[in-house]
Amino acid sequence: MTRPRLAAAIVALMLSACQTAAVAPPGATSELQVAQVLATADAADPHSFARPLEARVANVALDLTVDFAAKRVGGTATLDIERRPDAREIVLDSKGYEVSRVTDSSGRPLDYRFGARDENLGSPFIIQLRPDTKRLVITYTSAPDAEALQWLTPAQTAGKQQPFLFSQGQSIFNRSWIPTQDSPGIRQTWEARITVPAQLTAVMSAPAAADPVTQGSARTFTYRMPHPVAPYLIAIAVGDLKFQPLGPRTGVWAEPATLPAAARELEDTEKMVTAAEQLFGPYRWGRYDMIVLPPSFPFGGMENPTLTFLTPTFIAGDKSLVSLIAHELAHSWSGNLATNATWADFWLNEGTTTYAERRIVEAIYGEKVARQQVALGIDAMNKAIEDNGGAAGADTRLAVDLKGRHPDDGLTDIAYEKGAAFLRMIEANVGRERFDAFLRGWFDRHAFQPVTSAMFLADVRQYLVKGDQALEARLQLERWVYQPGIPSNTIPADPQAFTDVDAAVARAATGSLPTDLWPGWTTDERLRFLNRLPRKQEKAQLDRLNQAFGLNDIGNQEVLFAWLDLAVANRYDPAVPSLERFLTSQGRRKFVRPLLKALASDQRWGRPIAARIYPRARPIYHPMVTQELDQLGLR
Repeated sequence: MTRPRLAAAIVALMLSACQTAAVAPPGATSELQVAQVLATADAADPHSFARPLEARVANVALDLTVDFAAKRVGGTATLDIERRPDAREIVLDSKGYEVSRVTDSSGRPLDYRFGARDENLGSPFIIQLRPDTKRLVITYTSAPDAEALQWLTPAQTAGKQQPFLFSQGQSIFNRSWIPTQDSPGIRQTWEARITVPAQLTAVMSAPAAADPVTQGSARTFTYRMPHPVAPYLIAIAVGDLKFQPLGPRTGVWAEPATLPAAARELEDTEKMVTAAEQLFGPYRWGRYDMIVLPPSFPFGGMENPTLTFLTPTFIAGDKSLVSLIAHELAHSWSGNLATNATWADFWLNEGTTTYAERRIVEAIYGEKVARQQVALGIDAMNKAIEDNGGAAGADTRLAVDLKGRHPDDGLTDIAYEKGAAFLRMIEANVGRERFDAFLRGWFDRHAFQPVTSAMFLADVRQYLVKGDQALEARLQLERWVYQPGIPSNTIPADPQAFTDVDAAVARAATGSLPTDLWPGWTTDERLRFLNRLPRKQEKAQLDRLNQAFGLNDIGNQEVLFAWLDLAVANRYDPAVPSLERFLTSQGRRKFVRPLLKALASDQRWGRPIAARIYPRARPIYHPMVTQELDQLGLR
């Protein structure tokens, strides 16, 4: 942990948007208190060129036209700024968008320039300010290869009739299509007018501000987010979309061909919102809607406020993968309401959300399901520890050092599962009732604010430890957050969570497969079984598994991935057709990245397969996926 900076206190005052005081609940942390806590940590964002001490963006107003033929969005971004009186310039983040003009609110041109390009961060976009400049109007277009945007042809959609566009902003990709300060700590309100072809619908991660207006061959949609949010949460999708309500404040958008199955799978969403409110306090965003995107969406879900983006790979037909929805919903509190100020503290978003997800699952689907998901999470955490250098690996810390690297290097199961394990440990030591009150208070005190690890630990000490030195020693707070590995006071998985499954794994070593149990097992139990099998398998053993459970043709995408992972590790030729279908029909990074990397690293058997599949699969993968996979040299 670096030494505190004096400037951090001033940064905090500027990072807390002026709207916060209007929307934060009574008793929320004051801006001065935020400054005092942030002064104990290095709050500067190494992944943004912005200098918020001098000038910061407070509101973004987009007026854009979507051009599918050119694969560009273009128009104006009007930025309301807060600045020091003596500030001479404001620095924005950019990565590839093309600027043709910058003016102030009176239309007077402002000088601007782009600084040196960084491979990860893009370039600083530096705009000169007049003494009275408080609003900027930037005329620009995105580049056809903007990292945040994926353009799909009609053939790449479910309906096969219309094109599709969607964005993915996290972590620092929105700087490729929105000129703003792209740092999670610089929260901004925003609004947008989006013009698209008349036959298409544009949806965004904000409430609609007006009914759409059709003029000739174009239709314009208007959205406005009144709360200050991290800029990575500005999101758009455009396509042949229809809506189906699920409850009084929940619903789902999807292509017409996908909508019925999506709505059936998501029918418990309203119950989840109610359960989450009982645990974490009121839902503060109005509606909770979702959109099921084409299968090229690179994540399971993205927690864009008021409109969660979802992969269709969660549609299993039996609700067995809807813990994904509990996770994205929980982000409405952890991540969207209280947001990591920098990506070094990504665990504050994802670890808290993973803990909260399992509490929602427990409330809706029962304690056994939640215990099993915790056990699977601990397995994932242990694997992440191994993959990140073992117990001494620097990247196994919760507060990870990402300076000089892309923030996505920190998007590992360490943040998710070690973060969740940290919260379960605190809960076990103070009791669920006290911890629930604390967590609810955390969201109240830091609503619509950036947060850091130092702030979280300060809250734990103030509201839970309360000077109890014995409790402080038991919690090992600093050890969990700032040191590598897993501390000794971690709470182990329930040994009874998978009793039958683990016994079946032991019997499988002797050739006895659980053909009587498999049909009744849940997805989690099937995953436990496949993932606990020895990684080295003979072809005859894999033949028996495939024949017994129909694994090459199984419809559940999580189970299929677990099977294909095992098959690739053992060069199992009968799985190759299934592998090829899997890699060319969806682009979820969690699935395609490890499989293609494993294939590419196997020079004799796997690499020829990958070289055949990847060029065909690449067009459906999002740019954030292809950027990494292109480095494998498979094109």
